[in-house]
Amino acid sequence: MTSNFQLQRNSFGRLVLITANGESHIGVEPSRAFPISSPKEHISILSSDGHELTWISNLDELSTETSQLVEEALQAREFMPEIKRVYAVSGYATPCTWQIETDRGTTSLILNSEEDIRRLTAPALLIVDSRGIQFLIRNRNSLDDTSRRILDRFL
Repeated sequence: MTSNFQLQRNSFGRLVLITANGESHIGVEPSRAFPISSPKEHISILSSDGHELTWISNLDELSTETSQLVEEALQAREFMPEIKRVYAVSGYATPCTWQIETDRGTTSLILNSEEDIRRLTAPALLIVDSRGIQFLIRNRNSLDDTSRRILDRFL
């Protein structure tokens, strides 16, 4: 697996991209084009001022070390907990508070309006809470019965 660049961390922990011609770019950031539908594909490496330096078609094309650096940087940049279960809601009129379990633990979110539940490519949903945090439901059909019943009341 080869690529036309090298990626490493400097002594300050910042990502450094070294191009094929030896040019060094400090403080680069990876960014996914399609973070939900294609998380391992179509990733851009951006300069510190937001200009695209290189394009990664698929993380599997990179060396293990480089792929791991990109994944770590993406995880640090992206925060989108995935909802695994909805325990309860404070009411079925918005705004309301949802008690949920995510892949990062249990928490609550405040849903301001039904429009804050966005349909993605079926069966995925994106829920934006009152603080602007985006919660992903990757497959609403795989939720337990109680969670689906609660969710259906808002769809």
